Amino acid sequence: MRKLLLVCVILITSMVQAQILEPVSWSTSVEKISDTEYNLITKATVEIGWHLYSQHVPADGPIPTTFVYDDSAGNFTIVGNTTEGEGHTVDDPVFGMKIKFFEGEAEFIQKVTVTKATKTITGFVEFMVCDDTRCLPPTEVDLEFHITDNAAASNTDAHAPPAATETDKDIVDTIKTEEKQDENRGLFSIFFIAFLSGFAALLTPCVFPMIPMTVSFFTKQSKNKAVGIKNAIIYGLCIIIIYVLLGTAVTGIFGADALNALATNVWFNIIFFILLVVFAVSFLGAFEIMLPNSWANKVDSQADRGGLIGIFFMALALAIVSFSCTGPIVGTLLVEAASKGGIAPIVGMLGFSLAIALPFALFAAFPGWLNSLPKSGGWLNTVKVVLGFLELALAFKFLSQADLVLQTHFLEREVFIAIWIAVFGTLAFYLFGKIQLPHDSPLTHISVGRLGLGLIVLSFTIYMIPGLWGAPLNLISAFPPPLEYSESPYGVGYSKVGGGVAAAHGELPDGAHLLAPHDILAFNDYDKGLAYAKQVGKPVMLDFTGWACVNCRKMEQNVWPEPEILNILKNEVVLISLYVDDKRKLEADEVVESQLKPGKQLKYIGQKWSELQAVKYKANSQPFYVLMDHDESNLMDPVGYTPDADEYHAWLKAGLNKFK
Repeated sequence: MRKLLLVCVILITSMVQAQILEPVSWSTSVEKISDTEYNLITKATVEIGWHLYSQHVPADGPIPTTFVYDDSAGNFTIVGNTTEGEGHTVDDPVFGMKIKFFEGEAEFIQKVTVTKATKTITGFVEFMVCDDTRCLPPTEVDLEFHITDNAAASNTDAHAPPAATETDKDIVDTIKTEEKQDENRGLFSIFFIAFLSGFAALLTPCVFPMIPMTVSFFTKQSKNKAVGIKNAIIYGLCIIIIYVLLGTAVTGIFGADALNALATNVWFNIIFFILLVVFAVSFLGAFEIMLPNSWANKVDSQADRGGLIGIFFMALALAIVSFSCTGPIVGTLLVEAASKGGIAPIVGMLGFSLAIALPFALFAAFPGWLNSLPKSGGWLNTVKVVLGFLELALAFKFLSQADLVLQTHFLEREVFIAIWIAVFGTLAFYLFGKIQLPHDSPLTHISVGRLGLGLIVLSFTIYMIPGLWGAPLNLISAFPPPLEYSESPYGVGYSKVGGGVAAAHGELPDGAHLLAPHDILAFNDYDKGLAYAKQVGKPVMLDFTGWACVNCRKMEQNVWPEPEILNILKNEVVLISLYVDDKRKLEADEVVESQLKPGKQLKYIGQKWSELQAVKYKANSQPFYVLMDHDESNLMDPVGYTPDADEYHAWLKAGLNKFK
């Protein structure tokens, strides 16, 4: 009786779910700034319960909102980037990252300069929305902006829902407040990491030896202790100003929002990877990244002038002379801060410069403290080499993000972990004195501190080894690709969860793969999967899913591993997973015209599967599960997000019984 009730609930739920959903409506307006400058304003009205993702989300997160304006006719030029409101930022447990989205309403503004007489500017927006139980595939909506003399009229979507009630506005205000708190916490973490990085830079051979030189300079220049303390404070403030100006310049040149857009772009992730590898190789001793000597000489000559100007140029000389050691660290910090957007680069440089400035200012103010400092020596180069290994490991995070977006499977989870094991394993050998690099001093023995650090690095290396066979590695979960982005079961990442049909295959069928971490035989091609189902005499389960679908991952991580459900998925059905947000291009002979939007072509694999779901099943949300026979007829009404494992199992069993 209980199972019968569950099936009834599922049938009712599926009838509600099987529909084309349009929870976002778009309207446009134009604001005139001058005779040639206009703001193109796009407003999204989002139904209650749904959320629209920001333009700026991490590369391996959900699909971002993207605006494209057709300037091919040369009637206007785009000024800067499309700006957006504050939105709401949360720590998403499935993606393991901070993700920004909008609820209720969202406004996007693009500034343009009109160069030729024109009445209309066109474009389109691509976006993705989700609610608590499902996600919709990436959708494109055409936009049209009417440039009039007063540019005040609103080009309103005829299907726009009524304005939000006062209660809804209160909710939006509350969300904005929470989002501001999240941003503040993110900036604090950037500041803290940058502060620690500043202390690390302090312990490099380019910076540490300059402390006594600086103290000597201020001791000679100051007439008494009070003047010395004042000059030391000014010196520290000058160091902070120089680095903060650098962060401000980076933000100002590229724009606060543009930095985030660059950091999530595939090609810039690749550029960041190359940049960090160059920094790492420099730290390891292959070469030094230096600014021209003429710069240092000119600055040194100005430092002799004395007074405030002389102190400022003394601080600038420190920044230039120590660049070969601080440059790679500063570059890495700016890259990391750029991925956060906003004023993060400025906050990062403030934290970094504060850590650099404090010791210099304090020792300049109190020269007697110098006696407590350790002497310069080979240990400074060791610090530099350790930082080089850390930079090298971090570089592969950016290459991994680019690989995930392109879905090239070049840097899958096992390969990434293997690279990290090699990097940190080599670092452990270095710390134990088994490897020497070009600028190392002869090592007759290792200190207790170096031995302790070597043991920590070796322990971390050993900890990562089980990750090659599917261990989750929670300590570093934010860095390697997700578990499902793994090699074939016959590579190093092969992980079995119990027995099953997949285990019996010495060779996988054409077009099939084993879906990690559950070892489920799955297809990503509809025709190949259906042909195999006919061959083995099993029903088909279509899984309309997405790489950026949060609730799809929840089902795969929380519901599918249940023993009874996993047994069915592995042994009694043929799983065909169709990713509606797959951005890989279709082959030329597969490009067809859309049935839903005549005149538009389906260019991507994801568009093909999204249209199949919409046309055949009158639904466009994910996850969406269909059980069908070999004639492609439904065995049961499809279901969507079903977090109750008992309900999902009852639906599967009912479909299997009907097939038999």
